[in-house]
Amino acid sequence: MGQKVNPVAFRTGIMIGWKSRWYASKKEFSALLLEDFKLRRFIKNHPRKEYKSAGIDRIEIERTRDEVKVVLHVARPGLIIGKKGQEVEILQEELQNLTGRRVNLKIEEISRPEIMAQLIAEEIALQLAKRASFRRTIKRAIESVMDAGARGVKIQLAGRLGGAEMARCEKASAGSLPLSTLRAKIDYGFTEAATAQGNIGVQVWVNQGMHEGDATNGPDAQASEAPKKPKRTYKR
Repeated sequence: MGQKVNPVAFRTGIMIGWKSRWYASKKEFSALLLEDFKLRRFIKNHPRKEYKSAGIDRIEIERTRDEVKVVLHVARPGLIIGKKGQEVEILQEELQNLTGRRVNLKIEEISRPEIMAQLIAEEIALQLAKRASFRRTIKRAIESVMDAGARGVKIQLAGRLGGAEMARCEKASAGSLPLSTLRAKIDYGFTEAATAQGNIGVQVWVNQGMHEGDATNGPDAQASEAPKKPKRTYKR
């Protein structure tokens, strides 16, 4: 029985923390959950082209009684910040108008974007949308991820690949990918490539190493065995 589980959801609350961190009563929960969804969709599908090339890996949301704190983990933060931080202020105003609440926007730079599954999936989707060969695209992506220091990677495409009439599934992998091992730091990304023949689903799994310590460390056990560059944080 092929019962597939999202590796990030499988480890949430055990080895990694939640992407939304807040508490609400039963009456308010559904409205706030929908608000989180709208915030993420607005940022990921922002009309400005710079946002798509900035490489937004994930969006974390924290709520207090007075404000909403939004943390963007970005590969190229300069594209979102703009000159003298003007673009950040514009985005912050747009989010405040969307939610009707005070928004505290924070941008963090990703230290190793080459092994982030969501960014890899979006890059593959971009190449497929430009009518690149899907086999060559998968091969190049796997080589670049393994060269960047990942312990394993798997890429799966599903849809009308190469303009074929029948939809099919193609996948390729390299290295080790222990999906059932909770201590393994498995990153997962999914997106869709819009082609003339229809959408192609792109799934990426990346083994980034092992979490240090054991499961008793809880959601704060974020460290990987691989060396990391120091993070740069931009806050408005």
